[in-house]
Order: sequence, then C-alpha cells, then structure tokens
Amino acid sequence: MSTQPSEDIDRPEPPRAPATADGFVRGLSEAIGGPLGSHAVRPDAKPGKFWTAARIILALTCLTLALSWVQKSPCQSGDWQKNIQYTRFCYTDVLALYYAEGLSDGKVPYAEHAVEYPVVTGYFMGALGLPIHAYGVKHPGINQGTWFYDANAIVLSALAVATAAVILALRRRRPWDAAIFALSPILFITATVNWDFLAIGLAAIGLYLWARKRPAWAGLFLGLGAAAKLWPLFILGPLLVLALRSRTLRSWTWAAATTALSWVVVNFPVWYWYHDSWLQFFRLNHDRPIDWGTLWYIGRYLDGKWHTGANQGPFQWLSNHIPTLNWLTYGLFGVACVGILILALVAPRRPRLAQLSFLVVAAFLIFSKVWSQQYVLWLLPLIVMARPRWGSIIAWTVAEFGYFTAFYAELLGAGGKPVIPEGTFVLASTCRLITVAILCGLVVRDIWRPELDVVRQTYGDEDPDGGPLNAQDAPWIERLRRGRGPALDSKPAEPGGGDREPAVV
Repeated sequence: MSTQPSEDIDRPEPPRAPATADGFVRGLSEAIGGPLGSHAVRPDAKPGKFWTAARIILALTCLTLALSWVQKSPCQSGDWQKNIQYTRFCYTDVLALYYAEGLSDGKVPYAEHAVEYPVVTGYFMGALGLPIHAYGVKHPGINQGTWFYDANAIVLSALAVATAAVILALRRRRPWDAAIFALSPILFITATVNWDFLAIGLAAIGLYLWARKRPAWAGLFLGLGAAAKLWPLFILGPLLVLALRSRTLRSWTWAAATTALSWVVVNFPVWYWYHDSWLQFFRLNHDRPIDWGTLWYIGRYLDGKWHTGANQGPFQWLSNHIPTLNWLTYGLFGVACVGILILALVAPRRPRLAQLSFLVVAAFLIFSKVWSQQYVLWLLPLIVMARPRWGSIIAWTVAEFGYFTAFYAELLGAGGKPVIPEGTFVLASTCRLITVAILCGLVVRDIWRPELDVVRQTYGDEDPDGGPLNAQDAPWIERLRRGRGPALDSKPAEPGGGDREPAVV
C-alpha cells in the first residue's frame, strides 16, 4: 500500500454506468441490446448538460419520497377505521405518536410526558408538534395529526435526500451506486414510518466529514445521531479498529471525544431536570419483550412446535427471563464485534469503513431482541457504500418486502382477523434474517478477497470513505498477518481500470 493517500481520490471523471459496472444490470441490459459501447456518444460527454448522473439520482430520490408520501396518504387523516393502516400498508408511528406521546394535548416532551425515544428525537417531535398544536387550538378546523405528519415528512425526506447526496459525494467515480438507494422500495415503504432518518442523515453527514478529514466535526454529527437513535455510536468501533491498523489514533480520538461531548450536551438538560423521563428510553428497552420477526421470535415459535406441555424450550425460557435474554444479546453482539475486529486486522488489505460499519450494524440487528420494520433503513445506505451490487441487494429487498407484507398481515391477525398462518410470518422473518446474513457473508468475502470488491476496482487501494485512514499500515499488522491471511495480489486493482470484473452476485 502506498504511504501517501491519492490526491485525486474524488477527482471528477466520466462515471461508470451500471450496465458496465455491475454484472446483474449488464445481464438485464441484454434485453435492449446490451451495455452502451465504449465508442458511443454518451450523455455525460455533452458539456453543460443539466441532467448529470448526480442530478438524476437526486431527482429519483425526490420522486421515490414523493410517491412514498402518496402511499401513506390513506392514513394521514388519522381516521384509521377498519384497520386501514394495515390493509393499505400506510401505518406510521409519526402520526400515531402525535397522540400517544401527548403532543396533541400540548404536552412538552420529557417535562410533561416521558417520551420513549432518545432526546434528539424527542426535541424534534416537540419542535414540530407543539407549534402545530398551538396553531390548531386557534384554528380548530385543521387536522393537527395531518399537519404534524406532513411537517415531519418534509424534514425526514430532506434528510433522505441529504443522505443520497452524501453517497454521491463519497462515490464521485461511481455515482450510479446511489441509484440503489434512490430507487429502493425500502425507502419508498419505510421512509416516514418513524424518525430514523434523523439518525441516518446526521450519521451520513458525520461520515462525509470524516472522509473530508474533519474528525472533530464528524464526531459532532455522530454524537447527535446517536442521541436520536443509538446505532450511529457503533461506527466508532470500526473507526477505532481501522485507526489502530493505520496508526491514525489521533483522528479517532478527536472524533470519539466530540461524539461523547455532543451526546452529553444534548442529553444533559433532560437528564438533569427530568431524570425519570430521560430514563424512560432505557427502561423500555431493558424491559421490552421479544419483538416480532427477530431471531428470538423465530426460535420461540419453533420451541412451541418441538416442546409441548410443561416442557419449555430454550427460547421460550429466555422469553420468560428477559434480563437473561438481554445479556445474551449483548454477549452475542460482542462476540460478533470481536470477530469483525479479527477480520479487520488480518485481512490482506485494510477493509473499507463502510464494510465494517455495515457488518457491525447488521450484527446488532441480527442478535437484537427488537427489530422494528423501519430499522431496515439503517442498513440501506451502508450496504450501498459497502457492497453496491444490484443483484444481491434486490434479493434482500424482496425478502424485506415479503416480511413487510407478512408483518401487516400478522398485525391484522392480532386484531382478531387472521390473514395468514403464523408459520408464514415466521418463514418471512427467517428469509429476512437469512438474506441479511448472506449480505454480511458477501461483505466478508469482499474483505478477505479484495479483488472482488467493486469499489476497490474503481478506487484502487484507497478508501473513498477513509479520510485520515488512508495511510500506511502499522508494522505490527504485517507481523500479525504473516501466515494467517491470503497473500496480496501481485498487482493491486487499478483505479477506474476497465469495464471487466468478476461475475459475482
């Protein structure tokens, strides 16, 4: 690996179209005559052309989000008669919790109502909900719930567009990778189910600032993201491992310090003045039972099939002993993180930040006792940056969509109207779990065999997300790796070299 990072890692150059950069899309293109030839007049080649790849991606993201708003429109009035929120697949926590969290009564989050979310999400709910309630009191003709949902949808959609922009900024040589995010049915279905894009947007900005070698500012946004949802905090783990390998601990220390500082600053007012309300989020997650569709839910179902009468299977026993289950989930997640650590240290080339971040967040979801439907959004931008392969991501998306439909059918059944057998929902949950595990396996394979990593085929040994991490490995890495990992290729991948690549999923 070169000692100095490339100075032109983000230099503009003609982007590679999906039909030449991805084997799956290349196969589909055969139906219309195959990929565009190398001597064809390309749209990108016209100087001053407005519809560049980046603008097309951002426009597609806006279109997907607009259609998502339309898809949620049957539920926006709040008149959820005859289970319309499930039969039309338009349920959203944003509207439901406007009433459940006391915002419709003008209650201030944490001060007058113990909100079940981390503080940045609670602040955001109050910042939009309380003015709408105050306006609604003076204008009783408006539907406050609809106004609240629409205001949230605008901000959350803006954060989704910002996330797409970050992907584009980090993949200037591969802009069409961002189309996987922009056109995803996952984005269409779940963008405004909850407030997850608060954390996703803030974490994406943090990753961009890290890539631009602004570790302190990156930590600021990662801390704010972690104060909205917990998972952005996990990114510090991959950053630490890669910083150890590249001898850039000073940058990581700045990022970790500002992450902790920003998290403490935004949490302190609620912690100090409304301590019991602040603890609500932690109490809820500690006491929460096994959630729909998790590994533990699947196991409990199988226990019920294999054990009858007074005999309890292990998963059913864990369901009755939640504190023990909590420790088990933490332990399994910890073991997975140790495995990722070992992989990162002995891999033939330093893994990319997006690859390790995806593995850590996916491991958390796989072993967690809670896996809400919108958590899939956590994985979407990470997998696009970690392994932008259309075929495998489409297969995962199909499994997620199957789970989504089965989940709403199961909710209808819980309301007294059985739609599908319980086993069908368990099968859909299992397929989702398996496809996420397969994605993890494919990312691990790309780390272990870096010649298969399509991002490396474009950027060579540099990590476009790495920022300060693009430095020479510490000497002890080679001593650690000696005899434990596959040998490096005799010739590293050339940045942007050629249209040919291994035909893998």
